[in-house]
Amino acid sequence: MLQVVTGFGETGAALCRAPGVGMIAFTGSTATAKRVMAACAETLTPVLVECGGKDPLLVDADADLAAAADAAVWGGMSNSGQTCVGVERVYVHEAVADAFTAKVVAKAEALRPGAFGPMTLRGHLADALARGGRAVVGGPASVRPPYVDPVVLVEVPEDSAAVTEETFGPLLVVNRVRDMDEAVERANAGGYGLGATVFAEKRGTEIAARLRCGMVSVNSVIAFAGIPALPFGGTGDSGFGRIHGEDGLRAFTRPQAVARQRWAPPIAVTTFRRSSRAVRALVAVTRLRHGR
Repeated sequence: MLQVVTGFGETGAALCRAPGVGMIAFTGSTATAKRVMAACAETLTPVLVECGGKDPLLVDADADLAAAADAAVWGGMSNSGQTCVGVERVYVHEAVADAFTAKVVAKAEALRPGAFGPMTLRGHLADALARGGRAVVGGPASVRPPYVDPVVLVEVPEDSAAVTEETFGPLLVVNRVRDMDEAVERANAGGYGLGATVFAEKRGTEIAARLRCGMVSVNSVIAFAGIPALPFGGTGDSGFGRIHGEDGLRAFTRPQAVARQRWAPPIAVTTFRRSSRAVRALVAVTRLRHGR
């Protein structure tokens, strides 16, 4: 039976503290997830949390730049940029950074603000520009409620809010790196660890394996979300636990171990009625098996 209950914070708090709830699966911000976990701790209710992300896209020197640029813009701007596993920051090899950025700019400039709803990203944009970042598409004037035009920033310092905090809007940061080692280091530097994307001809899978996140798409974007058999979830500030796939099904179950004796043991040791002969036999068998 499926029962839907709607409400605000008070409803959620009551659900977390209600006795008899088997499990709470929460999707939302990291800060709220911590409050949910604290509430569930009162009744020892298990929790699965899927929080936000600051998902990176890595572009190697041998990548298909047209496909990578298309993925970056769609991953960063679709759904008004309000996708938990959407692309928010790009690390592109310096050998192809100019060509890649030009393709991103062309694609982003072709978008129209009618596709975007209202959201707040003024703070991230202002902070990035104040720290030396450059807007190659849009800028402060792009935020014009109730719409926001696409914004693409380059040369943004790694400690700026636009790189470290979830923007959840049509803002894409593109920073060049000397190689994929630096790209991986930057991608893993933040607290989030939800999804990621890698575009590379030869080393895509190798690079993906080095990323600290729950899901990676190689030479495509957000592909893991469209494959029901793959587990979905993150690590770090992006939460823990999985939905989808076998791991997701197991998350909503509890294991039970059952041992059934089918015949009498040759040496009865788990009884106070055991004899000294049984103990000597057990010691002999243990020494024979383990060599001591």
